Amino acid sequence: MSEQKSFYVTTPIYYVNDAPHIGHAYTTIAGDVLTRWHRQRGESVWYLTGTDEHGQKVLNTATANNADPLSWCDRLVNDAWKPLWQQLNIANDDFIRTTEARHESRVQKFLTELKDAGYIYAGKFEGPYCVGCEEFKLPADLLEGKCKIHSKPVELLSEDNWFFKLSAFREQLLEHYRKNPNACQPESARNEVVSFLEGEVRDLSISRSTLSWGIPVPWDTKQVIYVWFDALLNYATAVGLGESKDFSKKWPADIHLVGKDILRFHAVIWPAMLMAAKLPVPNQVFAHGWLLVAGEKMSKSKLTGIAPSEITNHFGVDAFRYYFLRAIPFGSDGSFSWEDMSARYTSELANDFGNLASRTIAMLEKYFDGKIPEVANEPKLSGALQSTVKAADLAISSLDFQGAILQILDFCKLVNGYVTEKEPWKLAKQSDAANKKELGDVLYNTAEALRALAVLFNSVMPQTCQKLWRALGVEKTLGKLADQRISNVAKWGQIPAGTVTSKIEILFPKIEAEE
Repeated sequence: MSEQKSFYVTTPIYYVNDAPHIGHAYTTIAGDVLTRWHRQRGESVWYLTGTDEHGQKVLNTATANNADPLSWCDRLVNDAWKPLWQQLNIANDDFIRTTEARHESRVQKFLTELKDAGYIYAGKFEGPYCVGCEEFKLPADLLEGKCKIHSKPVELLSEDNWFFKLSAFREQLLEHYRKNPNACQPESARNEVVSFLEGEVRDLSISRSTLSWGIPVPWDTKQVIYVWFDALLNYATAVGLGESKDFSKKWPADIHLVGKDILRFHAVIWPAMLMAAKLPVPNQVFAHGWLLVAGEKMSKSKLTGIAPSEITNHFGVDAFRYYFLRAIPFGSDGSFSWEDMSARYTSELANDFGNLASRTIAMLEKYFDGKIPEVANEPKLSGALQSTVKAADLAISSLDFQGAILQILDFCKLVNGYVTEKEPWKLAKQSDAANKKELGDVLYNTAEALRALAVLFNSVMPQTCQKLWRALGVEKTLGKLADQRISNVAKWGQIPAGTVTSKIEILFPKIEAEE
């Protein structure tokens, strides 16, 4: 029996011309939640992120900071990017840098093989180039001579370059998306790609002769490989393209998460490169929307980039992870708002989830000496849990993070309503055995619901759910939280009677309003 192929998810590799902002964190957290959930399904998972370190933009920024480009990249990767992913609890399996030897050698080998196959030829490029996008622009990409994305004038380049026969794959790409509509999502993104392919598709200049910061073209070392041709290959070089026997255990990628501004690279150029090399194309490219500030795409150059620490220092890491996937439908643009985040933090996290955990643990301590009562079942809750797990799993599978979170949150609210209806604090005042039994049933069912909530919210808020798991005292009997399977969550009655709970810290402390 062959070994199971890993569920392979990638983020874009991020430019290291500056420190990361919350737009970068948004994509990376989405990938982290997705892969954590699939791990909880018992699947083999591989999650890749990394940094794109070549090209004109990185060179310009390094020069402006009186540094050579590699030293500049080293500083940002080690002092800003990797520490942020650690702070945000990102459980990536690999981190690829395009300046690594494993990447550079595999890129050169790939390019040589494409040339030998007749897909690379010499030519002259003349046209507009946006340094911010590191992209050769078409007339439709410009507005009054400026890049529509960066609102900055483009440069007019004239170079003798090497070209990739992108146009040769136009019909093959169109056929691919017609037969596999899920290969590019959401639907609006696929429509954009198909529309582009139905128009004029030009061959792609894949080298630069006026730039030295890049991977040398193997047969023409006076030129370097175009940064995007180099960068896209990271998804395959990181898992052993052309050199590792394990390549097929991960490739093709199951999901490439990208921002919509880099959709064309990933859904046109990248699969064409793979088709030329006779390699499987990714199963899906998913283009999410932009995070907006003042109605514009978040950008350091426009001074609208918000550092994640500005938010995590105030609300905490798990609330940060929760908010962006809860508030914005994945695939659509969404605006960040301090007021909206504060409101959701208070109502959904502090009141609905955090308060349910705190008062349940407190009542178990007060009325049952911190021990879980006899196993009980509330059909309304156990039935709702089964529906919740099924719906949340389906939503996550289609990258509807908001839908999954809302399903789980609705179950949390149902449990709160159950506690309010049963009024265990009143049952505790009655000394007869019947009321004592009902009190035990109510608190068992509430604790059991919290067990399920800890598992279901774990991919989104791992630190918070671990605190709840520890307070419920179930690690010794049920095992580690990360090992709990989604397929088993809805089985009611898993917490053994007599399990000893412990005091729980406030999961979402009250926060002071921003001045």
